Amino acid sequence: MKQVKINGRMVPAIGIGTWHMGSDSAKQQVETAAIQAGIAAGAKLIDTAEIYGKGASETLVGQAIKPYKREELFVVSKVWPENATKKDLEQHLDASLDRLKTDYLDMYLLHWRDQVPLEESIAELDRMREKGKIKSWGVSNFDVADLEEVETLPAGQNLAANEDLYNLNARGLDFDLIPWQKERDIPLLAYSPVGGLNNNLHTDMLTNPVIEQIAHEHNASVYQVLLSWTIRDGITIAIPQTANADHMRDNIAAANLELTSADLAAIDEQYPRPTHKIPLDLD
Repeated sequence: MKQVKINGRMVPAIGIGTWHMGSDSAKQQVETAAIQAGIAAGAKLIDTAEIYGKGASETLVGQAIKPYKREELFVVSKVWPENATKKDLEQHLDASLDRLKTDYLDMYLLHWRDQVPLEESIAELDRMREKGKIKSWGVSNFDVADLEEVETLPAGQNLAANEDLYNLNARGLDFDLIPWQKERDIPLLAYSPVGGLNNNLHTDMLTNPVIEQIAHEHNASVYQVLLSWTIRDGITIAIPQTANADHMRDNIAAANLELTSADLAAIDEQYPRPTHKIPLDLD
C-alpha cells in the first residue's frame, strides 16, 4: 500500500474525506459504517472541518473513530477563515475537539484565506501546536503565491501540508504547485480526487474509454485508476468521500494499484499536463 509522510508519520496515500457527510441523522449509521470500513481497510487519515454540516461531520467522525486507538489514526480538521483570529481560533478548535471526542488533532488547517491577516492566523495555529492541542498545522485552497507568503512568516517553517482540489480533470496543480511542494517535502491533500458535486461528479473521467481499458487491464475499477493516478507522485494523499462501505473499501484499495508508465502516458494523452499557469479549481 502506497504511503506518504505527513508531519513525520507514514500514512496510506488514500484517506477518508467527509465533506457532505453527517448532516442527515437518517444516514448516520450508514455513514459511520462507511468510515469504519475505510479504517478497517487500512486508511489512517480522516479529513473533516468545522463548517461541514455546521459541525455535524466532526460529530460523525468522533462517533466513527470511537472504537479505535486514537494514536493509530491521523485526524485532520479545518478552521473557517473568519474564525482564524487570535481572539476566536482556540475556542473554535476546542469546539472541534469536543465534537470529535479527542484531546488533539493530528493536523489543523486554515480552510481558506480571507480577510483575517494571514500572519495572525498562522501565528495562532502555531500557538495551538505549541500548546499541544494540535500536532501540526497546514492550509487549504492555497496556491503557490500564498504558500510562498506563508514561508516568509515567523512560524512559516512549520507548515505541514496544503489541501487543494486535484483530479485528472482539474490538474492545474501539476504545472507549479505540486513541484513546489515536492521540492519542500510538503504533502498535498487532494480533495474531490474523482470529481465533486459542484464541478459535476459524473465527469467524463468516469466514462473515458482509455481509463476504462486501463481499469480492465488491472482488474480494477475506474475509481481506483483515477485515485492511483492522483497519488502517483509520492507526496499526495487523496481523500475521496463516500457513504457506501463497499465503495469506501474500493477507494482504499486503490493505494495498492500501480499504474505503468504506459498507463500514465495514455492518460496524459487524454488529459494533457498543463503547459501554463492555471488558477486553482475550487469546488
